[in-house]
Formats: sequence, structure tokens, C-alpha cells
Amino acid sequence: MSAPPKSRGEPITDRRQLVEHLEAGCKPADRWRIGTEHEKFAFRRADKRPLPYDGPDGIGAILNALADRYGWERVMEGDNVIALSKGEASVSLEPGGQFELSGAPLMTIHQTCGEVTEHLAEVKAIGADLGIGMLGLGFNPKWRREDIPWMPKGRYRIMRAYMPKRGTLGLDMMTRTSTVQVNLDFASEADMVKKFRVGLALQPVATALFANSPFTEGRPNGFQSYRSHIWTDTDPDRTGDLPFVFEDGFGFERYVDYALSVPMYFVYRDGQYLDASGLDFRDFLAGRLSVLPGEMPLATDWNDHLTTLFPEVRLKRYLEMRGADGGPWGRLCALPALWVGLLYDGTALDAAWDLCKGWTAQERAALRRDVPRLGLDTPFRGGTLQAVAKQVVEIAREGLRSRARMAGMGDDESHFLTTLAETAESGITPATEMLRKFEGPWAGNIDRVYEEYAY
Repeated sequence: MSAPPKSRGEPITDRRQLVEHLEAGCKPADRWRIGTEHEKFAFRRADKRPLPYDGPDGIGAILNALADRYGWERVMEGDNVIALSKGEASVSLEPGGQFELSGAPLMTIHQTCGEVTEHLAEVKAIGADLGIGMLGLGFNPKWRREDIPWMPKGRYRIMRAYMPKRGTLGLDMMTRTSTVQVNLDFASEADMVKKFRVGLALQPVATALFANSPFTEGRPNGFQSYRSHIWTDTDPDRTGDLPFVFEDGFGFERYVDYALSVPMYFVYRDGQYLDASGLDFRDFLAGRLSVLPGEMPLATDWNDHLTTLFPEVRLKRYLEMRGADGGPWGRLCALPALWVGLLYDGTALDAAWDLCKGWTAQERAALRRDVPRLGLDTPFRGGTLQAVAKQVVEIAREGLRSRARMAGMGDDESHFLTTLAETAESGITPATEMLRKFEGPWAGNIDRVYEEYAY
């Protein structure tokens, strides 16, 4: 979330209003947009340490410098700047100081890649003045959980206390992971269902192609994407690959039922986060929420609750593709290119569904379990996932060519897939590449990752 929500909207008194909230996301294809979000680790160049919020070279100083120099508007929580906004874009903080750009909804990959480039240029300029770097990896490669400073945001205090009750790795998820994701639109309930199913089935392919988190506390951890593995032991109530999405009759109502079954985290009122962890949103609908007795939820309360669900694909008024490790500049553009190519062209969407519609629930679960460790080498249907990845990238490429959204030089969007095509063809993921360097020219020195992979 980019900023504290504003408590507004009409009271919700009926489950049907929750369904209508999601249905309101349906829009014709000419209004479909692309929203790219990416996180990265900020660190001091002098000692590679993560940044606290306070201090002349802290996270707060970066936010204030961006506001002063580049015209971002400050978003406050108490006395602290905890986010920035400019138009429909925002800069926000994850619990461990991960720096996130939540991009504006844009029409083409060319535009979203330009937005990413502008943002990275801004933070790089500020970083040069403050002695700060930014690193795009899925998991913090060096520092222990207890070495990570927590950001002063009220919702994180509540989540920090609740997470250990549900899994062993939730605090690692909060403080030591970074991702890149893309948010995409749908035309109708049927279109949403098809895109949701393709997104869930093929999310392990994205995880493998983008895997770049093979280090924990300075040593190899045995995973290609440790970030992805962490989600398997964070909170079983709100994570996973959602098998019910593939059942007959799935739609907005079934997703609402799922969301209502997930315990709450908080309610935001009058500038404060109220601890509602473990409480039932259905009680809220009935006016029986213990922290707000007699009050009914507002539209913003429902939207806030939807943001606390963490499946591999998440439904709000759009679909969020959430399976990839954060990465370097080119891969930040490749992630939206992959999913736009697969989901925004009808022929490509049909081809992607034909590829995965016969996969069983057991096969999908096995991919979700094994890909974080094995990546493209994961065994699948007599071969490996690498063969599937080649097909997926080619389908996406054809989808982007069919979209024919041209840049000024006449290029379509398909060239943004080049880095993924190379990975799929060679089978060498970013994680494999880094492990080879660690064991070779880096001679086991994890600090080299900060030198070679910083923006």
C-alpha cells in the first residue's frame, strides 16, 4: 500500500456490495492499462548495510530529497514521510525499507519502461549525493533479519506481531524480500476467470525465469528463488495457488467468499491503525467487529482487506501477477511484457490456456513446491520446466507482436522479452549466473553482488 488509506465511502451492509466492488473492475479492451510495481533494497555503499528510516542518509532522507528535487508530494503518517505521490504513481516503503515504485496505469510497455527508467534515474541521482545504492534482488543476500531496521508504519507493527503466529518465515517476507509485479485489467467475469487461471498455472514459469535470490546471509541457500519459497511458510490462510480458481463456477462471488474466510489484520480510522488481527470480516459486515462495535465496514475497509491477501495471483479491481523476484532494469520491463503478451491478446491468451488447461491440481501444486528450489530444471511431464518456459515466452512474443504497440522508432513491445528468451533457451537463470560468479571470480565474497547488480 502506498499510503495510509482515507476512511471514506458508503457503509457496506450486504455481501453483494463486496462482489460489485470487484465487478466494477470490468472495462473494455481499449481501456486496459498496465501497472508495474517494483521493490529494491536500499543500502549504504560504504558498508553495504540496510538503511534505517532516520538519519542524514536514511530512508526518510531519500523520500524528502525526491520530493524536494523532483516534485513528488509527501504522504505523512504522524510526523514521518512514509510515501510519495505524483499523479497516479507513488513511491512507498515496505517493512524493511524496501523502496517501491507503484507505477501509474499506462497503455504500453514502452511507457511503463520509460517510467521505470525515470524513477531509477531519480533514485540514483539522490543516492549519489547520499552515498546510497539500490539493489534489485528477490531476497536480501547478506543481512540477517535482526539487522534490518523496521519502517515507522502502523500497519507493519500489527503485521509484525501477527505473522509469527501463522508461519515461520513471515517476518523474512516482510523485511528481506523484494518483487516486481504487474497489474492488468479484464473485460468481464469470464475474461477475469480465464486470465486468473492462466496466471496461476504459469506463475511458476515466471518464478523460474526471474529467479535471482540464491543467497542468505552471505552464503548459497540451495534455492533459485528463496523469495518464492518464503511465501510457502508465511501464512497458509492468505497465500498459495488457490485451487478453487480452477473449479467450475468460479467467479467474483467465489473470490469474495475466499476473501471473507481470511482473517483480518487491521482497520484504519482517524489516522490510526486498529489491531484487528485474526478477526472475521463477516463479523464486521454484521456490525460485530470487537475493535469497532456497532460500526459497519466502508468501501476502503474492504479494499484494505483485499490487499492483505497474498496468493500468487491476486484479484482486486484488476489482477496482480505476483510470482517474480525483483531484478535489474531490463527485467523490470520484461515482467510486464511477459504477462501483457500472454493476457492482452486474445489469440495468445487462448494459446496460453491450451498449454496449461490440462494440468492437474497435483501438477500445479508440485510446480509451486519445487520451482523455488529447482527453477527451470524442475521435472515436468517427462521433461523440465525449461521446455514449457520456451513455449510461454514464444506465446507472449507473438501476443506482443499482435498488439502492435509501436515506439517512436517503429519497434513493437516484443523486444522487451529478449532477456527472458535468452534465459529460457539457455536454461541459465540469474540465480545460476550469480552462483557461478560467487564460486568463481567473486571467491565467495557476497559484497560483489552489491557492486555488480546495483542499479
